[in-house]
Amino acid sequence: MKNSIALLIIIVIAHTSFAQQNKLVSGPWAGNVGLRMATIWAEVSPGVKKVSVKYFDERKPPYIIDILGNRKPSGNNYLVKNYSGALGKDFNPIKIELNGLNMNTVYSYELIVDGQEIKTAFITKFTTQDLWQWRKPAPDFSFLAGSCNYVNESMYDRPGKPYGGDSTIFETMANTAAAFHIWMGDNWYTREADFESVWGMQYRASHDRSQKSLQKFMAAMPQYGIWDDHDYGPNDAGKSFILKEDSREIFKNYMLNPSYGEEGKGIYTKISYGDADIFLTDDRYFRSEDEMPDSANGAASADKHFFGPAQMEWLKNSLQYSNATFKIIVIGSQVLNPLDKYESMQRYSYEYNNLLNFITQQKINGVLFFTGDRHHSEIIKKERPGLYTLYDATMSPYTSGVSRVTGEEKENAARIKGTLVEAQNFGKITIAGIKDNRTLTIDFIGIKGDKLASWSVSEKELKN
Repeated sequence: MKNSIALLIIIVIAHTSFAQQNKLVSGPWAGNVGLRMATIWAEVSPGVKKVSVKYFDERKPPYIIDILGNRKPSGNNYLVKNYSGALGKDFNPIKIELNGLNMNTVYSYELIVDGQEIKTAFITKFTTQDLWQWRKPAPDFSFLAGSCNYVNESMYDRPGKPYGGDSTIFETMANTAAAFHIWMGDNWYTREADFESVWGMQYRASHDRSQKSLQKFMAAMPQYGIWDDHDYGPNDAGKSFILKEDSREIFKNYMLNPSYGEEGKGIYTKISYGDADIFLTDDRYFRSEDEMPDSANGAASADKHFFGPAQMEWLKNSLQYSNATFKIIVIGSQVLNPLDKYESMQRYSYEYNNLLNFITQQKINGVLFFTGDRHHSEIIKKERPGLYTLYDATMSPYTSGVSRVTGEEKENAARIKGTLVEAQNFGKITIAGIKDNRTLTIDFIGIKGDKLASWSVSEKELKN
């Protein structure tokens, strides 16, 4: 009899767990975490009727722990915020914004779906930012960055060896202490069966975000991002992509950035943490096709756009306004590599020269470029006589196939020696040091957490 009761209990618990997970497609995770706000993201199944978030300040938990380690209710210190948007669609990514939070505070949260608390196998917490300005030195901190995450799905993949690699890199990233993470493009890969329709593109984002290997990592730290061609649409796609407006909406639904472009166009925005300003740019929505003529009548063609006039104006003004020690411009394509024959910004020479001339003329200090796309990592330098050296840090790939450098790129004189990584990896960026002597370090970390390469630059080296 006792065995029968025990078996029944196990069956009930398993059934309840399955029912919960069947309602939850992916998540939850917290993003866009500021001083007094955060947003909780999740995707639920079409049959779900109601979603809420229960959260509380860790310093005032709504429970006590008895001598046996069990939690017991203690007051009502938790808060509940309901989702007010539409549900019942084929794809239901949701965002619930939490406001009025305390600064520099750890919050725990749980998702409540149709009245049931969703139990996850990973911790769901976030920490609001600290108000350090005018009060104390800038904090030392680390964040993660990288690009190119391909999830295999054989019926839609091209024939032959699977292109996606070892996804345990996300377990390593989840266990790497960091303030936040930046997806630098190709966060998922649309296939021919996807980018022919809005439904297909929604399917790809939903499918790839729901992978079990991602859930713990997504919840481990706030997530921000840009796109590149494959999560925007077809390979190498630019402004001519006929579903670009729909693609923008899908990207917004699966990312938690503070904003997305201006006047309903593009996805560019800025985030700030400590003494770093990070400019998340859009290299697709406004982009002319790569093969458009780069010159006209012997001069660089102003008709060939990379960022486009509106985004370029925003970026210039944002750089001019910033007083951050490090001003990091995140772009899907490489910028400074003179030997990149593919999608480098240098193939858009009018805007490339326009941006670099602006940085020079306005004496903008502290600028670095962070880029993705190439399926290998490296640091490229551009020396400027009488001025500080510019650097382009490429970080790629997460799980996509590795692309080894070939031809003249093998001995690229613009590459910092010892920084080429031809393996799955991510970047861990650490900003630390005393006032006026801050240093930015990039460690390229492999699948199992091994350091594959490292490079540093001081704020003094990024000043004229």
